[in-house]
Amino acid sequence: MSTLASHRWYSVLAGRLGRCAVRCAVAVLLALAGVLVAPSAARAVTDPVFVRVGSQPEGVAVTPDGRHVYVAESKSFRVSVIDTTSNKVVARAHVGGNPVGVAVTPDGRRAFVTDSQSDVVSVIDTTTNEVVGRVHVGSTPGDVAVTPDGRRAYVTNAGSDDVSVIDTTTNQVVGSPLHVGSGPFAVAVTPDGHRAYVTNSTGWPVPVSVIDTSTDQVVGLHVSVGNFPAGVAVTPDGHHVYVTDQLGTVSVIDARTDKVTGDPIPVGSQPNDVAVTPDGRRAYVTNFASDSVSVIDTSTDTVIGTPIAVGGSANGIVVAPDGHHAYVTLHCCGAVAVIEI
Repeated sequence: MSTLASHRWYSVLAGRLGRCAVRCAVAVLLALAGVLVAPSAARAVTDPVFVRVGSQPEGVAVTPDGRHVYVAESKSFRVSVIDTTSNKVVARAHVGGNPVGVAVTPDGRRAFVTDSQSDVVSVIDTTTNEVVGRVHVGSTPGDVAVTPDGRRAYVTNAGSDDVSVIDTTTNQVVGSPLHVGSGPFAVAVTPDGHRAYVTNSTGWPVPVSVIDTSTDQVVGLHVSVGNFPAGVAVTPDGHHVYVTDQLGTVSVIDARTDKVTGDPIPVGSQPNDVAVTPDGRRAYVTNFASDSVSVIDTSTDTVIGTPIAVGGSANGIVVAPDGHHAYVTLHCCGAVAVIEI
């Protein structure tokens, strides 16, 4: 996700950049100096390791084998690849202007990267880390999610208020755009591949759209959550959907009824993204303006412990397949924070 205030889709994030320099001081000093905390060093479990990447990192994805992390750098016009063993950047792929979202296919062979400026999705061969395709989608593409069978990629287009569906075999858009709500922001697909949940960032009440992936039809537009919903994640059992909103809370949708269950969960200021651990026991939420990550116990839907400080502008997040680490992009710092969980 991007903070380009010139686009309506990003207006909720406007004004953050002026505060970044002070809030990111620690992370910047560590990252720019190339100082990395070794995974074996004596430290608290939640002390982050900082990996320097490019300018204004946004989306982040991990390969199924957990060996590499792909980071979209919106102002460097590229994707950095981090080796998770060494916590060092080992490759870079130039993808065009303003890459925002990134997703890796279940077989680990391709990475799909949205380019919000050029209205395309770049396809990266993860073996060579070269761009092997460019797919034209809707206006201002932001997030992308690949189905569990790897056959389709769903792309939110904030500027045209729709979702494009890509056939990952041919790298072609299939069917007509799926019209969802206003300013579609993020997308997540259920583990069984039957549904895709899309957050819409504008309008009131603000809905989460539900797509039936077997027919590519929007089957629900009225799952109302909080103000300016952003990140979305589905639990591994497919029963619950976690959605962040700019009121500083996380809403939980029962995927079996597509209704919000329980009360909103208070987290930090301006929560942005959310990721659920592979065992489904925890949800990790990035708090952009609180410079932290909140941890939710999914059995009780309550925040546990104190927020994990990451140095500033916590943006995108992904949890490794083994559930041992989370990777957080620090938007203003040009770094990724690696958290042991």
